[in-house]
Amino acid sequence: MERESSPWRQPIVWLMMALVGAAIAGSIWLLKVAGNGDSIDAVPDEVQRTGQAQQTDLGPDAAAAQRKLGAIVRIDAEHGFMEVLPVSGDFDRTAALKLRLHHPTRAEQDLSMTLAATETGWRADATPAGDHDWLIQLEPVAGEAWRLRGRMPKGQLAAHLRPSLDDGQP
Repeated sequence: MERESSPWRQPIVWLMMALVGAAIAGSIWLLKVAGNGDSIDAVPDEVQRTGQAQQTDLGPDAAAAQRKLGAIVRIDAEHGFMEVLPVSGDFDRTAALKLRLHHPTRAEQDLSMTLAATETGWRADATPAGDHDWLIQLEPVAGEAWRLRGRMPKGQLAAHLRPSLDDGQP
């Protein structure tokens, strides 16, 4: 006489229930992430979109490349400031600069600060979080438009800033 076992004692039944549960939990998580409202656009520029094409003004990058500008931005967490040091090119050493730190995925965590000129470069009192990467953009507050960009990986305290274009030609 064969004994019938309960379907709940079969491992395949539990496996099927776990797969369905995982699919439902994953779908809910994906909907939550998709509906978060954060922009995942890694470019902080004003971009004009036409169909699949995206256009932006590269004039500031070309101007920085023509002037052969380059700089290093560093964080001094011990003393609580950020500093930009010119490496190459013709900077106006008396003009203030604007430093923008863009979070790669969360726009509400972006930072913007004005750096005052010092003997060695420019400085502002700020210590941004080091627990994620930063996309960095340096530009003058007023005057001729140019732009330097760089990336500071998580945990790093300095980054090289340079024009997005190599030879100044858009």
